[in-house]
Amino acid sequence: MAHLDPTKIKVESHAVPIWETEVTFQDMMAEQLRHAPWLILSAALHVVVLLLLWVLVPAKEDKPPAKKVEMANNEQEQVEEPPPPPPPETKPEEVVDPVEVTETTVTETEQAFDNVDSEVTSKESAFDSNQWNSAVGLGGGAGGRYGGRGGGGKGKGGGKALIESIDAGLQWLKNHQDEDGKWDCDGFMKHDVEGEPCDGPGNAVHDVGVTGLALLAFLGDGSTMRAGPYRDVIKKGVQWLRSQQDEKGLFGTNASHDFIYDHAIAAYAMCEAFGLSNYQLLKPTAQKGINYLESHRNPYGVWRYQPRDNDNDTSVTGWCIMAYESGEFFGLQINKEALKYSAIWLDQVSDPTGRHGYLKAGDGGASRKSFGDHKTKFPADKVEPMTAVGLFCRYFMNQDPKEKPIMAAAANLISQKPPVWDEKAGTIDHYYWYYATYALFQVGGKQWTDWQKKLETAVVKNQHRDKSKKNLYGSWDPIDAWGEDGGRVYSTAILVLTLEAYYRYSKLVR
Repeated sequence: MAHLDPTKIKVESHAVPIWETEVTFQDMMAEQLRHAPWLILSAALHVVVLLLLWVLVPAKEDKPPAKKVEMANNEQEQVEEPPPPPPPETKPEEVVDPVEVTETTVTETEQAFDNVDSEVTSKESAFDSNQWNSAVGLGGGAGGRYGGRGGGGKGKGGGKALIESIDAGLQWLKNHQDEDGKWDCDGFMKHDVEGEPCDGPGNAVHDVGVTGLALLAFLGDGSTMRAGPYRDVIKKGVQWLRSQQDEKGLFGTNASHDFIYDHAIAAYAMCEAFGLSNYQLLKPTAQKGINYLESHRNPYGVWRYQPRDNDNDTSVTGWCIMAYESGEFFGLQINKEALKYSAIWLDQVSDPTGRHGYLKAGDGGASRKSFGDHKTKFPADKVEPMTAVGLFCRYFMNQDPKEKPIMAAAANLISQKPPVWDEKAGTIDHYYWYYATYALFQVGGKQWTDWQKKLETAVVKNQHRDKSKKNLYGSWDPIDAWGEDGGRVYSTAILVLTLEAYYRYSKLVR
């Protein structure tokens, strides 16, 4: 087989070789360079045109954002203020020597009494609308137990004569307060430096109790440790009570056989001073006062003179109920079992007539002294003090007359023995009038209006208002069954409290 030599094969072609026809990179660059002058000239012309346009056509100006000018109306609406109330005609300044109240030096333990903002705002009601609402400070007006206090409340009843009587009584108390803050039960007349001094001393062992009553009277008028015309009076009284509290919480000492009365009243006053003034630094003092009452209470029972001796009475228990209810409302810790046993006690000592007994049902319902000439001088059948205590405590514990017929019966019984200022007949009983007035104010209706008229006749008209006897002006004589114990400070403080029933508490049950 023959072999072909590819090198010997010749192919004849008339086509132009590809390398002769392909455009090379160099050819392309040469062609572009031939056109370059025209490109440069075109670019230059475009630049010139753009420059002319920039010069001849003004650029659009950016408008700054419009400034908004708000014109403040400096012309405030002119509100015509009502004319200020006329100066109270009730302060007999021309006949009472003013007492200069100086601020005490503030120490670390007295910081609670500085006029600083409280850590707590106004407390909302812990109960529903037909029970308590708080009103801290002057003129609360929130309704409920502490609604309508102070100047705003005074317009709700009683009239000018009543207001004047209250103010005169408070002024007398202010003028007879010691510099350390207490009311001296048997030595208050030391403040009567001109003219004939007051008479009517009480027993020195009751300074704590009468100081508590006086504080309640000032708090009931609307002043607190923060505000009001008697702010400094209240501050000094609270400071003194704090200084008298021992480690167990007892205000004062157990020197007298009935010391628990003094403590219970002081504890009640401290709860109100703490709550109404909104001073958190007072809370431990008030709480310890409640704690002592609980340590004194009988197991499965209530209170009497000695701690846990299984002896109970309605009179002491009444003040303790007041302290517990006030303490609970203002956020203190209480044993609610104590209030449950208090309600049981009131049922145990009452009978179908409405009468509430002192130590048991049917014992006459009077706690007056039953020895010496007191038994004949102050007949038990003239008054119904324990019935009044029981009825008001039932209201205070939110019992409803619709569910407790005994309450209506008690109101009827009290209404039959209205206030009569008759020393010879032995009808004067400031303690009875105090509780009965608060109870019948809750009852309302004709029973209240009839009692109210008799109260004003008995109390307002027998207050010392003779301007020639300036040291007695505004006080009441301590001529009831307890006058020898509490003296003129007691009688004046508790009767001021009695007249404050119009606005100290509103209706508790509706």
